[in-house]
Amino acid sequence: MPESTPYVLGEFETLIILAVLHLAEERLDANGTAIRDQIEQRTGRAVPRGSIYVTLDRLEETGLLVSREGATSPARENRPKRLFKVTPGGVRAVKTAVATVTRMQRGLEAVLGKL
Repeated sequence: MPESTPYVLGEFETLIILAVLHLAEERLDANGTAIRDQIEQRTGRAVPRGSIYVTLDRLEETGLLVSREGATSPARENRPKRLFKVTPGGVRAVKTAVATVTRMQRGLEAVLGKL
């Protein structure tokens, strides 16, 4: 994606990128299942497997994530896992998304309570 074209993340895309960043911080492989587990553990929301992979593909197409092939295993019929990493553009996009939500919630502490 060209530097001059900002990509505005949706909520689920933001969650995906944050999950990949958390996995990287924990030095864990960021494959589809691990990303889904991170989101479910941290948000308490059930996440359909298909929505994970559709969103991962879209984020990779837009240059916000990159993937590589990981190890194969008999449990996966010797197919490699795709492992994801956030690109610098992905970091910028998620920082913008989080900052936007933070700015929008300012002044609403009386309604929303302390977050």
